[in-house]
Amino acid sequence: MGREIAEQIDLSIDCPLVERILTGFICNEVRRAGFERVVVGLSGGIDSTLVAYLAAAALGPNNVMGVRMPYRTSSEETRVHSRMVAELLGIESPEIPISEQIDTYFERFPDASTLRRANKMARERMTILYDQSAAWHALVLGTSNKTELLLGYGTQYGDLASALNPIGDLYKTQVRQLARHMGVPEQIIRKNPTADLWVGQTDEAELGFTYDEVDRLLVLLVDRRYSRAEAVAAGFEAAFVDR
Repeated sequence: MGREIAEQIDLSIDCPLVERILTGFICNEVRRAGFERVVVGLSGGIDSTLVAYLAAAALGPNNVMGVRMPYRTSSEETRVHSRMVAELLGIESPEIPISEQIDTYFERFPDASTLRRANKMARERMTILYDQSAAWHALVLGTSNKTELLLGYGTQYGDLASALNPIGDLYKTQVRQLARHMGVPEQIIRKNPTADLWVGQTDEAELGFTYDEVDRLLVLLVDRRYSRAEAVAAGFEAAFVDR
């Protein structure tokens, strides 16, 4: 019975309704703050792509800037997908590389860990977004989903920093549903999630589990307020619950 509970957790959403709620949220909050335009970091991944789609639907493409900020090790797929999204939406999309400033800084610290470098890159990108928002008189939109926020999977004062975070109450599984509903290209929806912070990095390899697995657990622990014992009784392995 416990295993059945774990396997039957329903994460499906009413996509047309969620689209209306989130586009309305963006439109109302941006204008309530005295702005008409927004800036989003466009990585070519599903989260930033969905936010760009929502923003363009809410405010119009002319009021959305998708900033592309590659590092020298960023994959060609990342670059291609971020350009493709900007072209499909018809939004302004400057490319501002971060290699020079990151490499110059770490010349002083050649033994810095991969994690230090990754966090520095995330924070560099956010300073660029906020500077561009000042230049464009716009608000910065966040791109962190509920799964990442609950797991603490992000960089403080980096990708977690924003004025508004439209997808912050959607689990990763639900992000995929809404992205498909809104017409996000299938190759972006289906590719392995990655922050592209180093060569070969993927979210699920770094976390040690899949988003599908952890989303179902988080629904029980957070949304339904299950205790550890109840989650284990529902069919989740104790070692997984304790991670």
